[in-house]
Amino acid sequence: MTIREQMELREYEILSPRASHARDSVGRLRDEEPCDIRTCYQRDRDRILHSKSFRRLKNKTQVFLEPEGDHYRTRLTHTLEVSQIARTIGKALRLNEDLIEAIALGHDLGHTPYGHSGEAALNQVLKELGYRGFRHNEQSVRLVDFIEKDGEGLNLTREVIDGILNHGTANMPATPEGRVVRLSDKIAYINHDIDDAIRAGVLEESQIPDAYAGVLGHSVKTRLNTMIHDIIASSMEGDDICQSPDVRRAMMDLRQFMFREVYESPKVKGEELKAQNMLRALFYYYMDHIEAIPPSYRIFLDRGEEKPIVISDYISGMTDQYAVLKYEELFVPKGWRE
Repeated sequence: MTIREQMELREYEILSPRASHARDSVGRLRDEEPCDIRTCYQRDRDRILHSKSFRRLKNKTQVFLEPEGDHYRTRLTHTLEVSQIARTIGKALRLNEDLIEAIALGHDLGHTPYGHSGEAALNQVLKELGYRGFRHNEQSVRLVDFIEKDGEGLNLTREVIDGILNHGTANMPATPEGRVVRLSDKIAYINHDIDDAIRAGVLEESQIPDAYAGVLGHSVKTRLNTMIHDIIASSMEGDDICQSPDVRRAMMDLRQFMFREVYESPKVKGEELKAQNMLRALFYYYMDHIEAIPPSYRIFLDRGEEKPIVISDYISGMTDQYAVLKYEELFVPKGWRE
């Protein structure tokens, strides 16, 4: 019996009956020989961790486009915080931590440079050209299924793909592990965005209405503690991963408060138009000069992919710094950059 097979059997002894057991995975798009020491979900986690898309997250904006300091969150630190919160909840509920970690590490791989402003720019230009638009969760799946490893994809299990695709507000993942990540994503970004907003001088703790703080707490630490404990207590019985009505209502109201007071504030929005115009300019430049994108992306044209989609693949994969570098290279006279 291999080490992997021993671990698969131990999952039945240790994990909750409602957990997603690696041995029961519905499998991958392409069959492959199992690893002798890792379960399928451990293998997925490792593939995501070693992917180029994951490494690029360290230089992608979370909220603040031009932060003055080293302590603001990036898309990578957000991802790690989601993973930590989700694993804490998953361990308490005896769910599959390996599946939780794989979904959490992969959930934002498809995010654009400059956060949601970059996503809005690509969404707009694609719709202008008659396409459905751009959604980062779908792009994350496209990356792991189709783009990574020079077009081979990572060939992840369907459970991980489902969790990545459905981590947003609109849809519900099929597995309890995916539902844990979905809630942990919201818990993470609401609280760390408050922390960053306070650091940036956009918000003060005292401005958070008592209607929310009275339920959730008056500090980031207290709110995290309240929300995590609430999910664990509310989800102990039954098959659902859920929150108590009071905590869920307060969390979602606090989320709306953050949209009004932080995400739409002049300090956050001030640079967004510049970032969006930059990405739009890059997009339409590559529409006229498709030969300027790297061969690793042009190969998808030979596979029948349409030009605007390939260009959005390339631009969405850029880091903030790389997008600026390409814009300066293409649009700013060389003498002005010296």
